Amino acid sequence: MIKLYDKGIYLVNGMDICETPEEVTAKTGSCPAADEAAKGTIAYSILKAHNKGEDMKHLKLRYDSLTSHDITYVGIIQTARASGLTKFPIPYVMTNCHNSLCAVGGTINEDDHKFALSAAHKFGGIYVPANMANIHSYNREAMAGCGKMILGSDSHTRYGALGCMAVGEGGGELAKQLLERTYDFDYPETIAVYLTGSPKPGVGPHDVALSIVGAVYKNGYVKNKIMEFVGPGIANLPIEYRNAVDVMTTETTCWSSIWATDEETKRYFELHCRPDDYKELKPAAVAHYDGCIYIDLSTIECTIALPMHPSNTFTIHELLANAADILHEAEVNMNKQIKGASFDLMSKLRGKDIYVEQGEIAGCAGGTFDGIMAAADILRGKDCGNGAFTLSIYPGSMPAYAELVKNGAVSDLISAGAIMREAFCGPCFGAGDCPANGEFSIRHTTRNFPNREGSKPGEGQLSAVALMDSRSIAATAANGGRLMAASDLDIEYTKPDYHYESSIYEKRVYNGWGKAEPDFELRFGPNIKDWPAMPSLSEDLLVKVCSYITDPVTTTDELIPSGETSSYRSNPERLSEFALSKRDPEYASRSKVVRQYDRDRIASGAIADEPAAVYEALKAAGIAVDPANTDIGSTIFAMSPGDGSAREQAASCQRVLGASANFAVGYATKRYRSNCINWGMVPFLIEKPELLALGDYVFIPGVKKAVMENADSIKAYIIKKNADGSGAGAGSSAGANKTSGSASGYTITEFTTSTGSLTPDERQIIADGCLINYYKEH
Repeated sequence: MIKLYDKGIYLVNGMDICETPEEVTAKTGSCPAADEAAKGTIAYSILKAHNKGEDMKHLKLRYDSLTSHDITYVGIIQTARASGLTKFPIPYVMTNCHNSLCAVGGTINEDDHKFALSAAHKFGGIYVPANMANIHSYNREAMAGCGKMILGSDSHTRYGALGCMAVGEGGGELAKQLLERTYDFDYPETIAVYLTGSPKPGVGPHDVALSIVGAVYKNGYVKNKIMEFVGPGIANLPIEYRNAVDVMTTETTCWSSIWATDEETKRYFELHCRPDDYKELKPAAVAHYDGCIYIDLSTIECTIALPMHPSNTFTIHELLANAADILHEAEVNMNKQIKGASFDLMSKLRGKDIYVEQGEIAGCAGGTFDGIMAAADILRGKDCGNGAFTLSIYPGSMPAYAELVKNGAVSDLISAGAIMREAFCGPCFGAGDCPANGEFSIRHTTRNFPNREGSKPGEGQLSAVALMDSRSIAATAANGGRLMAASDLDIEYTKPDYHYESSIYEKRVYNGWGKAEPDFELRFGPNIKDWPAMPSLSEDLLVKVCSYITDPVTTTDELIPSGETSSYRSNPERLSEFALSKRDPEYASRSKVVRQYDRDRIASGAIADEPAAVYEALKAAGIAVDPANTDIGSTIFAMSPGDGSAREQAASCQRVLGASANFAVGYATKRYRSNCINWGMVPFLIEKPELLALGDYVFIPGVKKAVMENADSIKAYIIKKNADGSGAGAGSSAGANKTSGSASGYTITEFTTSTGSLTPDERQIIADGCLINYYKEH
């Protein structure tokens, strides 16, 4: 059972939920005010210890360490270098777990790795070689500590089960930390995740995590909030079980997570040779939370998330009992989402059984020692078969792999027909073990977004992914690909002790923290390029809508696809060609036309015919314009852009193509909105998206002044070219506005927009044109 409370709750002694002050008083004799009791959360104590601001309402955070992988660290370091970086002021871990395979693009992956190694020498960083560990396994094993905070440029930066509050953000926020600036954020709400009971045999952490995501994602219950795990059920979960649940909190759209710690947590740090990183964390005797998710672990069933989101959840038993109806609905929704291609999900149904062609157990969620060990227990003495079904297993780290070799689990898995892989994040984003066209994969990974399995719908290549726990994947593998729940098996899980071998990292990881070598030369590959110049914000702004997306949510994978496109992540111009390529293939070419308009204006003062006509229409309607001093940029509209990955390229690619703004009804995540701001794009909000259309221009007079003053509302004009050549001038009313005719050939509509709350630094970054310009100027 999962229950969501519709209002705040008090937690007494970390165990008892009270819904009213009177209940608290009955138990304790008195009840503090809610705002005072909110200081009793674990989250408050950690945030207070890291806040450099004058109050707790407007946080200015400094983190204990940073971490990035090889899709993001080059851009971060290049941004920081351009802004004056001389050495890393805090430990910065650079892992090589996303682009560790060779690439069609030549030497570029290893060129980036060598760049990172040279940066670790020059600036004093920590370099984890390819295939040694995925980013989050390494940080759990070597960096996380109770009461600490870690900022990472991967969205699944979550170490809350180890008492460490971790946040996944775009690279701009890491660059700020490298330049000894703060992470500015209004104090978030905190939601208690109250655990009670114990999971049934065969029910794994992904079953719990997917059940939570299914309960809270669509209603936004924890969006941009902190999830604080408390309650007696925590004691019934091994630490790796907790880690695997915790990493999936990203898929709820929460900001961060934290767990109460105990002897199990303490044992983890002792096992990993870091006993001093443990301390007890628990709520105060009375703590107030802004909401509560009540979870009876004993009621959680083996669960599957069907394509194309982790929130599309069903119990496996529910799916099998209603397979035709559920698969048909999923197929219809899937084919609406991918646009231009179709997937036959119903073909996986044979009689009453569902068959899949592939299983993957991988990464920070599935590649834990405990998860792989459970799969080995299930597959010991079994046979995956020699048909279409395949099973691949990616341990999260080499220390975990070494222990699985020593205790015989790897032998058991290989003997059953599984393939053991290296520590690599590829299956999470479509860069490893891509299924064949038309195939269906079940994965204990973090996401099943569109194209995460390697699909290229525009070229007729399409496969699909569902998320499941490693235990049920192993059970399905033992059935040769016939879907089943691990809870239906009678298995004795061995649960062997884990023995961590620290020398594996000591021999290969370069730890230069505190040992910067300023004269060490950075090693550049031919694909590593500097960021192009970005213009500052002009007083007025003219933008053209170059993509218009009405999907309920637009993921970062759609804004900048992962997979083979990431080969160019260190080359801003080349990578920008792929912006929205799988969602709106014409976006880049449209944007480049508008970008050239502004380049010509800057170079010679010439205004191209199309924007010149727009200016004439505005003048005819009595609206003052100054074309010579008005930036011309592109923009996109999306209902709710930015769900998913933290990678800043989702925003920076638009900026490189000449974008000056985004328009949205709301932003799916704080991190994407921050990415837009850090790249100098104004994050506009619009209440009535039907006012805009593809190809429209939007003129925002006085935009710079409005941004700098953080104006509650900003007057703007939509300029539409009339299909029949007739004209209309400007009119106005609040929100969606009336128009009146003229002979300009355009319809002009006045409306109001806003940016939401902006910190003083964010306002200045937008005005300066991007984070790099901001640091040069200030």
